[in-house]
Amino acid sequence: MSITPEQPAALDRRTVLRRAAAVGMLATPAIGLLSACATSGSDKETEQVAGGTKSAKNPLGVKEDAAIEVIIFNGGYGEKYATDVHEPLYKTAFPKSEVKHQATQAVSTVLQPRFAGGNPPEFVNNSGEKFLDFGALVNDGQLQDLTELWDAPSVDDPSKKVRDTVIPGVVEQGMFNTADGGRKPFVLYYVSTVYGIWYSGKLFKDNGWTAPTSWEQFKALCEQIKAKGITPYGYAGSNAAYYQWNVILTQAAKIGGTDVLKNIDNLEDGAWKQDAVKQAAEAWAEIGAKYSDKSFEGLKHTDVQLRQNQGKLAFYPSGDWLENEQKKDTPEGFTYQLMPVPGLTASDKLPAAAIRAAGGEGYFVSSKSKNPRGGMEYMRQMLSKAGARGFTETVGAATVVPAGSEGFQFPPGVASAQAALKAAGKDVFNMLFDNWYKELDTEARTATNELMFGRINADAFVERIQKRADAIKKDSSVTKFKR
Repeated sequence: MSITPEQPAALDRRTVLRRAAAVGMLATPAIGLLSACATSGSDKETEQVAGGTKSAKNPLGVKEDAAIEVIIFNGGYGEKYATDVHEPLYKTAFPKSEVKHQATQAVSTVLQPRFAGGNPPEFVNNSGEKFLDFGALVNDGQLQDLTELWDAPSVDDPSKKVRDTVIPGVVEQGMFNTADGGRKPFVLYYVSTVYGIWYSGKLFKDNGWTAPTSWEQFKALCEQIKAKGITPYGYAGSNAAYYQWNVILTQAAKIGGTDVLKNIDNLEDGAWKQDAVKQAAEAWAEIGAKYSDKSFEGLKHTDVQLRQNQGKLAFYPSGDWLENEQKKDTPEGFTYQLMPVPGLTASDKLPAAAIRAAGGEGYFVSSKSKNPRGGMEYMRQMLSKAGARGFTETVGAATVVPAGSEGFQFPPGVASAQAALKAAGKDVFNMLFDNWYKELDTEARTATNELMFGRINADAFVERIQKRADAIKKDSSVTKFKR
């Protein structure tokens, strides 16, 4: 949601799911599950292996010689963290088990036929431009309830439950409403993702520019940047419009407080028409009209990010996966830096330092796979200090396991993101609607391009997305979620 694009996050690559999340996250709609997923007959469903004997070292009762299959989104974080860290940890714990690995940039393309055929893999990194709809997966009963994982003893300290080793809110972020009216955790958001606006520290230092904190400072600096022949601001409309609606809603949260986002997530009547959302949309429409480049609408995220690396673009919105994603194209001394979205007015309810951060990069275990207990144990190994530290050392990003990055020297961009997160204090927030309602995310991306590239105004922007939100709210076939 992300959301690391092949794109985001999605924190849709990350997302959020984001990121969410991804973490995550892109303009291209995520392909939903085939209808056969929910209706495939039992003759097609995989026969699950029997559980193993539970013990202190095997609290989830994994059958020690049962194979597991791991599917990794090969985006901004690559696949080496799985092949070089997490999979070896699982093999060390269960040496008789075979770990099958596959990496892809098109998760839904690879997995839709697997779910429809009743033979899904155990473990999935569901991210990228073509990610599967988490809500649809939950509704179809395809995701393993992770309660037992979160309540299991941690790898490092059996006196602690796994849920006690992660940052607050991570378990809740992966929870979904169920048909019986309850709420259960189905998704692990693993990467500690911070969202903001990125710039080159070298470019700013060479020109004597300072990252702005107010809207007046931001627009004044955009004028100076434009006078230098550099495009002040831009994002990729082809597949990363999520990056920009994230900025607009972050601005709205600063203007009106976090209830603005809660109302949107909960499909409250008129949530998208709140004054704060409209004000934010108006402000960013002006940036799009005066300080961006219309050609960006047809470009992918990597194209626009490359322009920033080449010194042709100053500000770019993204999550803190950006630095790692661009490392092959980033010139020496570029020095990625993150700044929070500037405050809009003196009456904003949140300070300029407030920031969006969340668990990003969504992972799940298939409930109908052959070995779902193996999939949960794979997660338990990921959530160990060794699993978290190995991920951080491989990709340069923090995880939701704080102990895994203690003393680690992050690269400049991630370090700046972590500093911004610390400076925000309690003023850290998140949004979830894009993970819950893929259609609404798609509509928001389309409307964002319309707004930022000058085809509609702020009134039409909020009206368009509100109309889709209302339709989803009235659709009895769609499970509704609440914060």
